[in-house]
Amino acid sequence: MCAKEKRLASCDITVRGAGIFGLSIAWAAVQCGARVQVMDPNGPASGSSGGIVGALAPHVPENWNAKKAFQFESLLMAQDFWTGVEAASGASSGYARHGRLQPIADDHALDLAHQRAGTAQELWQDHARWKVIPATDAPWEPHSPSGYLIYDTLSALVHPRRACDALVQALAANSVRIAAEAEDSGQTIWATGVTGLQDLSAQHSRNMGGGVKGQAALLQYDASGQPQLFADGLHIIPHCDRTVAIGSTSEREYTSPSDTDAQLDEVIARAKAALPALKDAPVIARWAGVRPRARSRAPMLGAWPGKAGHFIANGGFKIGFGMAPKVAEVMVDLLLDGRDNIPDGFRVEDNL
Repeated sequence: MCAKEKRLASCDITVRGAGIFGLSIAWAAVQCGARVQVMDPNGPASGSSGGIVGALAPHVPENWNAKKAFQFESLLMAQDFWTGVEAASGASSGYARHGRLQPIADDHALDLAHQRAGTAQELWQDHARWKVIPATDAPWEPHSPSGYLIYDTLSALVHPRRACDALVQALAANSVRIAAEAEDSGQTIWATGVTGLQDLSAQHSRNMGGGVKGQAALLQYDASGQPQLFADGLHIIPHCDRTVAIGSTSEREYTSPSDTDAQLDEVIARAKAALPALKDAPVIARWAGVRPRARSRAPMLGAWPGKAGHFIANGGFKIGFGMAPKVAEVMVDLLLDGRDNIPDGFRVEDNL
């Protein structure tokens, strides 16, 4: 249920797009008493939201800006957000907050990690910690040349497909189902991912964003309850279902949006080199998808310029699941109360 009193119970909202942004906004709006319909011709989580990685990891605690603050607030909201979804749906989102380990390469990186521990204490306050800890050569530790690791307690994870399915079921429990197509009713939010960015670019004189392909793999290995790892530029995510996700590539140019290739083989090899415990873990799934990246690199949120009653929530790119609770909150505040809490740099016009 919405943390605030229900507002404008007669308000109609149409959400176009059933990825993580669209589903999360629909869920937040339902909790606040709005009548909601969701449409997606391809079905829920048919794009990059149907991936397998699900890292909810913060930016480094330094050079603080609106984007980092927004993501920080969203990560703190995540526990209550996903607990509410799971209670309404009876389904698991795979959410867990067990933190993250990162290897430290050398003395320079070690000094920097210690500095960030101080800025984290200032910026994150009592909500989370960024620590430098000695490596112990435990099986679920990446090799660290310096002998030390960064451990932060803010990082969390979800299972993307399970999370989206839990949102769909939570909406269904509130009489909201996903339709392929219907007439718009009330205010309309366009959360249409890569297609939406391409359409916006076609309507304006500059590129508003596009798609970046990512490839990831799922390994059979039980590390549930362990911290996630970030090593050699890769996320290594121990899901609750006794699998480990590894990702991902970041490809601006590609031939097929959904095929995997030798680039994923190289990712798997790097992950197994960084964490020898995965050496004999079988690969049980390979995934590829195209993630929406706005021109500004931040999510693109707010009113659609020149199109009254229409709004945009797009550009989650690699941090869509981490940003989703806060994105949902600010978009519902805008639609139901007219309160604009969208940070500078996130606005649609910032991409024009």
